Amino acid sequence: MTLAERARVLRRRALDWIARGLGVPAERTLLDWVVRLFFHAPAAGRPDHARRWTKALLLHFAARLGVLQPLSPREWLWRAFVCPPQPERAAAKRDPLAWFDATVVPVFVFVRAIARRCQAAIDALPWARWGGWIEAGANRVGRRRWMAPALLALGALLWAVASMSPLMPGAQFSFFLMVAALALTFRRLPGHMPTLALGSLAVLAMVRYMWWRTTQTLDLRTPVEAVAGYLLYGAEAYTWMILVLGFVQTAWPLDRQVVLLPDDPDTWPTVDVYIPTYNEPLSVVKPTIFAAQSMDWPAAKLRVYLLDDGRRPEFEAFAREAGVEYVTRSDNRHAKAGNINAALSKTRGEYIAIFDCDHVPTRSFLQMTMGVFMHDPTCALVQTPHHFFSPDPFERNLGTFRDVPNEGNLFYGLVQSGNDLWNAAFFCGSCAVLRRGPLEEVGGVAVETVTEDAHTALKLHRRGYSSAYLPTVQAAGLATESLASHVQQRTRWARGMAQIFRIDNPFLGRGLKLMQRVCYSNAMLHFFYGIPRLIFLTMPIAYLFFHLYFINASAAALASYVVPYMVLSNIANSRMQGRFRHSFWAEVYESVLAWYIALPTTVAFFSPKHGKFNVTDKGGKIDEGYVDWSTSKPYMVLLAINVLAIGAGVWRLFADHGDEAATIFITMSWTVYNIVMLGAALAVAREAKQVRVTHRVAMRVPATLLLADGTTAACFTSDYSAGGIGLEAVPGLTLALGDTLSVCVSRGDRQFPFPAQVCRVTPTHIGLRFEALSLEQERQLVQCTFGRADAWLQWRDAGPTDAPLHGLKEVLQIGIDGYVRLLKGAARSARSMLELDRARD
Repeated sequence: MTLAERARVLRRRALDWIARGLGVPAERTLLDWVVRLFFHAPAAGRPDHARRWTKALLLHFAARLGVLQPLSPREWLWRAFVCPPQPERAAAKRDPLAWFDATVVPVFVFVRAIARRCQAAIDALPWARWGGWIEAGANRVGRRRWMAPALLALGALLWAVASMSPLMPGAQFSFFLMVAALALTFRRLPGHMPTLALGSLAVLAMVRYMWWRTTQTLDLRTPVEAVAGYLLYGAEAYTWMILVLGFVQTAWPLDRQVVLLPDDPDTWPTVDVYIPTYNEPLSVVKPTIFAAQSMDWPAAKLRVYLLDDGRRPEFEAFAREAGVEYVTRSDNRHAKAGNINAALSKTRGEYIAIFDCDHVPTRSFLQMTMGVFMHDPTCALVQTPHHFFSPDPFERNLGTFRDVPNEGNLFYGLVQSGNDLWNAAFFCGSCAVLRRGPLEEVGGVAVETVTEDAHTALKLHRRGYSSAYLPTVQAAGLATESLASHVQQRTRWARGMAQIFRIDNPFLGRGLKLMQRVCYSNAMLHFFYGIPRLIFLTMPIAYLFFHLYFINASAAALASYVVPYMVLSNIANSRMQGRFRHSFWAEVYESVLAWYIALPTTVAFFSPKHGKFNVTDKGGKIDEGYVDWSTSKPYMVLLAINVLAIGAGVWRLFADHGDEAATIFITMSWTVYNIVMLGAALAVAREAKQVRVTHRVAMRVPATLLLADGTTAACFTSDYSAGGIGLEAVPGLTLALGDTLSVCVSRGDRQFPFPAQVCRVTPTHIGLRFEALSLEQERQLVQCTFGRADAWLQWRDAGPTDAPLHGLKEVLQIGIDGYVRLLKGAARSARSMLELDRARD
């Protein structure tokens, strides 16, 4: 049975179930549905007066409206707005509805069929072959020393002429259409060269817009308009810089392969594993400890250290029982960096592997990462991605988990690989290995800023050491649970990057190559988006409300330059980043965080000593959904500003007698876009209910059930967590809630049984909750689940790839949903306050 057939069966069953509940007969009409929605079915043998009178009323109103089929919803809807044809004209004029069906509908169907055929014909073209030809041609050109520089010089000359040639709005739009057609063609071609071409076209459109903005639009009339105009120009200049640096950084990512270790394990180096913790619960730390102990490495060369800055007796007792070293200190100076540096003086391993206490490594982590050090003696750092098996606040509150890429996917999926091409991969504080000698040479982990990880990597690169980024996920952890925690974490990152940019600027000082300076600078400058984003969110009110002209240009000229820039930039970004961030989602993330990072980054830039390290809470839960009114206050202020701008724009459309209608319309469109982004921010602020402390992770592997009567049953797992496991239903197996059994899961050739109790049974799924596990069973469970070598290999395949229009549709839907949630939350809060007042009375 196909999916469509199953859907029809389910729909029919649902309608039958509803009909039985309402008392609608099996042979039913629309009239029966209408009557039974408002009147109970009569007792058996009694006449149905409600149906008779309702039918009579419908026939009466149908005669008055001219509805030919009284029970046809289509006729009712049509006649509600269109009068029936007059009797005297009936012979001369056809029914408008019939005319619409006979003319407009066939035209629409014909055009749609032609569009689909054209799309199919375009898809059938040999794009892969053409892309291969381009790549082969580029390789041939690259092998001739004189040809590549000559072509680059010629292309740069043509590009410069095209980017600075003035055009009238009509000619500019024509130029844009030609370039857009070229970009859409390049977008279909695989390979690096079409990607570079798309980036070049986007930068061409940007430079044309930038040149026009700089030379034609800054002649402002009054000082107040000059202030507003130059604020907007500065915000735009910031986005131009970030766009160019981002293209350079990510245009050619390095997909680094694993370097094999020597065959003789006796030649492998010693490794100390550091797991720093401060205030996290023991339930969060345990899986990381067990997984670290289970990594495939010679036991004599691996030592695991629990670095407890909380100085908690239960952690010390657990470390002793688990067989790991417990390290603490008398103070919390320099937070996590100080904790690691204190442990450096107490351990002797040649290499240091560092994991946040919630990041659980796979058994293959060291075998995947250590080969780079053995191959390259100058390598001081190998970093792997931070992967999260729980949804962050955006994914949970918006319902986009695994459908839209995580906020951090762009950095760990693309940016770090782009950095790696230029030997500029950063240390990210966890899921990484560092060589002890270079780390001690730079004084240990950096303590001058609150982003000690990136600063440490910068110091290592200044000393001439290399780094490597392995894009294969080898550890997974918990994302932030609430929007407030997420904002706090991102604010700390932003403050720390601003501190580094101020006190150890990558553009200054010795030791870095040009592209290393570019990569570090882009990472730091990215976090200064707070003020530019706030300018974009508030600038429309300057014109719509205060009548300030901050761009001295006509609406047609503005549209002819800004539309090509925006369209081509989105096409290029979608091609480069589409697997890791969908179009327009960057604006959502920035709109949520802009208010909170604007002040810290500004203060840190001028006074880098301010600010302290804040630990991100992990392992919590949200018992009931609620609106985080405290965090969402800035969005409400920004929303009020934009709503005022819309109101002022509507007033001016009528009051100005259409003299500036085009300019008002463009500015109002900008305002509507801002309102959509703020709606998405409000949607994120509606915290969704989360009652699970242990998060479920999808995993389909063979398992065996050991039943209480001694029989066994083969099955497959569907998901797992630290507290239980889900199974696909086993045909013929009958289980009841509360039944006790054991479930066996394998690690390699060995199987490990875990006692469990049935907590959920459905036709397709069985849910088991683990009973009290011993310490050894907890370790075995982690080895069979989180610590599997293949646990996270498919993370890059999750979710659909990006299309700009689809990304815009996603954001629009989220924005509308945000306002719906806001209204519901406000209504719920109002009811709660009224009930409280009544209780007091």
